[in-house]
Amino acid sequence: MSHDQNGASAPNAEADFAEAMKELARGERTASALESHLDSLEKKIEELLAQAEKAEKDMQTGASTSEKPSSQGQPESS
Repeated sequence: MSHDQNGASAPNAEADFAEAMKELARGERTASALESHLDSLEKKIEELLAQAEKAEKDMQTGASTSEKPSSQGQPESS
């Protein structure tokens, strides 16, 4: 590393540092975009779960209120 002593690699070091900073900034933008997409997916999943829970409750209350005593115990016709 004799180039480090006379300063010949200093421009390369600065260029490497600048490139690293550009890559870091690009990575930060990518991370922000991914986080935004994940937040959107999480919101949709929560909405779907709420709908599924509501539908399950509706089915349970519908099944318990629509049971007919006359249909119990009778064989199914084929």
